[in-house]
Amino acid sequence: MLGRLPERVDIYEVGPRDGLQNELRTLPVRDKARLIDALVASGEKRIEVTSFVSPKWIPQLADAEELLRLVGRREGVTFSALVPNLKGLERAKAAGLEEAAVFISASEAHSKKNINKSIAEAIATAREVTEAALKAGMRVRGYLSTVWGCPYEGEVPVERVVEISRQLVDGGLYQLSLGDTIGVGTPRQTEQILDALLEYIPVEKLALHLHDTRGTALANTLVGLGKGVTTLDASIGGLGGCPYAPGAAGNLATEDVVYMLHGMGVQTGIDLDKLVAAGELAQELIGRKLAGKYLQAALGERAKKESRRAQT
Repeated sequence: MLGRLPERVDIYEVGPRDGLQNELRTLPVRDKARLIDALVASGEKRIEVTSFVSPKWIPQLADAEELLRLVGRREGVTFSALVPNLKGLERAKAAGLEEAAVFISASEAHSKKNINKSIAEAIATAREVTEAALKAGMRVRGYLSTVWGCPYEGEVPVERVVEISRQLVDGGLYQLSLGDTIGVGTPRQTEQILDALLEYIPVEKLALHLHDTRGTALANTLVGLGKGVTTLDASIGGLGGCPYAPGAAGNLATEDVVYMLHGMGVQTGIDLDKLVAAGELAQELIGRKLAGKYLQAALGERAKKESRRAQT
């Protein structure tokens, strides 16, 4: 039996940033803006649009300033971006960003491979960026990756996750998103991780960023909902894939989780049909079939109806 579910859940859309940075194809900036417009039209209110990292690291997102100029400000919509250091923060402030995100890994090996810093160094940088961003009047969100497991080290101790999370939240983050970066998490493990964290951190400060590499993202989402988590990261169409498992699904698809939530009576403020339209656009722009199951089901049903009409 499911426990008590929240009446409403916020979807934090990561497709334009986390999704596109894992795609081989680099989209023209105007196509990125079209996708963001479609996401806003569906009712999405929190969208991570880009990253202010060095273009040498992620050339797919080298157009951050131009993209923010194109999408502008939207009433009731928060656009955010990943900000790795103070140099990136200066760029973000100059571009008029209202919300920044910092990132840290719970695994030493992943931290070294990903950003060439130890966990301690990454925490110090994140806290430095957070302090400067808060002084500039920006809100700051954090990502903690490899919480459920690391592609290099395997299992990550829950105690380490709790210790890092407490340091980050104490540094001034309004929310910390817990990442199952390689999609290895199972429901019981998710329960254990959240139980350990909730002894020290209020549930409203936690979000889930689950990958569907092994098909367990929605199951883990249900555990989070039962524990009181009300912010879920997701990517339109499942955009992005998994960098550590070529060909595998990556991010949890936004339309999959919205379909599940609406079916359980949980509000999101998102129009599912318009979300499918955004997913269809994403698929067209990327030039390949995306992993989102509801997207493919909806497009398949539409194609059947159109075929029947053509035959009559």
